[in-house]
Amino acid sequence: MRLVKFTHACVRLEDGDRRLLVDPGEWAEPEAFDGVTDILVTHEHDDHLDLNRIVELAATRPLRLHGPASVRDLAGLGDLVTTVEAGDVFEVAGFAVTAVGGRHAEIIDGLPGCPNLGYVIDGVYHPGDSYFVPDIPVHTLLVPAAAPWGRHREAIEMTRAIAPARAFPIHDRALSTDVGYGNFDAWMESKAGTSYSRIPLGRSASL
Repeated sequence: MRLVKFTHACVRLEDGDRRLLVDPGEWAEPEAFDGVTDILVTHEHDDHLDLNRIVELAATRPLRLHGPASVRDLAGLGDLVTTVEAGDVFEVAGFAVTAVGGRHAEIIDGLPGCPNLGYVIDGVYHPGDSYFVPDIPVHTLLVPAAAPWGRHREAIEMTRAIAPARAFPIHDRALSTDVGYGNFDAWMESKAGTSYSRIPLGRSASL
């Protein structure tokens, strides 16, 4: 299985002819959709779901989305979305998926207060906008690196609690310089207690 990293929180899992895209937001490269018919969406925010692009693509080719009810309710999606909830176990594009968590991490005063599902996909965990620790095995963690709701401490503690074999950063568009990347990476490398590395954009890691 290969994990391909695109901008921000968007990744694609590949295994033979199987392809599954997760969180193709407004910064995701067009090639993220190459060969994809199945998409997992953690929540409705633009940096995780480029609504206009999805609607345009769905008019020209088959697309199937899985996500919380708040995603299904967005204008233009409707029947494209299969609603899932925390605890659901299902198969998408030949991958075994478990939905976990349920709520977006808080910024302040209870905001944004929207649903957020994480997905454990054949042992690869994409948490969306949360630091939720699932109670099922995870061998590869995609750890959020930078967000209004985020802190290095929480990223490190989440990684320690999950204890994956490896971790790669996602949700990193706000780290726009090498200084920002280097700072987060150095803390994770020294304190997270697992093998940690950054996948260059458009490149992949074998799992």
